[in-house]
Amino acid sequence: MKLKPLSNRVFLEPIEEENTTESGIVIPETAEKERPQKGRVLGVGPGRLNEKGERILVSVKEGDVVLFKKYGPDEIEIDKKKYLVADEDDILAIIVEK
Repeated sequence: MKLKPLSNRVFLEPIEEENTTESGIVIPETAEKERPQKGRVLGVGPGRLNEKGERILVSVKEGDVVLFKKYGPDEIEIDKKKYLVADEDDILAIIVEK
């Protein structure tokens, strides 16, 4: 199934953080996990319209890895897999690998 977000929405696949702390402590799978704040962009809407009816393009693209507000995106489930749908304003930064 291919989804095409509307307006300035961004469809994200959450990236789970590692289960080991910096000091090497392994966090078990049964522990309550925090909601992810990092995700891969799977789809982008065409952008929102301004007051003049001009399209303002979204500044991220498919494949980008982004940081987003912890509780900004809405969580949805498709085929037993969790995804996130965020407004572009919920995205804080694009992660650029060196």
